[in-house]
Amino acid sequence: MKTEFEKMRSGEPYRYDDPEIGDSLERAKRLCSRLMLMTEYDEDYREIISLLVPDMHETALIVPPFHCDHGSGIHLSENVFINYNCTMLDGADISIGKNTLIGPNCSFYTPGHPIDYVKRRKPIEFARPITIGEDTWLGGNVTVCPGVTIGNRCVIAAGAVVICDIPDDCMAAGVPAIVRKRI
Repeated sequence: MKTEFEKMRSGEPYRYDDPEIGDSLERAKRLCSRLMLMTEYDEDYREIISLLVPDMHETALIVPPFHCDHGSGIHLSENVFINYNCTMLDGADISIGKNTLIGPNCSFYTPGHPIDYVKRRKPIEFARPITIGEDTWLGGNVTVCPGVTIGNRCVIAAGAVVICDIPDDCMAAGVPAIVRKRI
């Protein structure tokens, strides 16, 4: 039988009030709080960020402040750059390919809730993974919703809300984001 944490990671409905999930959330919040008081130039930065996001390539950089639910669901490849005030709700995995740039105030949301308001009263949600390809650029204030894949070499315009997949080599913009042209 799967734990609630295992259900969360596998995309099944799970209880977000589960103690194991609560412990993981608390751990991440405490580490995020420590990052709030530092810059990427501080001596302790790499130690703290590695505890928070263990699957982060040594050439990747997250500029504090940074917010996440767990940290263990975030996977950053070589030369990924994440600017100020990024939020990653990583109930499911968030994977970002090499040489990708994330603008300030971007948000990545893997959790979702039931549409039916009666079901939403219960402490149940689901999480869907987010994948961002290589050599992609997300402008400031981009929001990426649960289950979205953005391809390689894409540009997502500032302020876009990405609710469906974006193929390789595309520029997308708008709310909701749509492909505006092939690049």
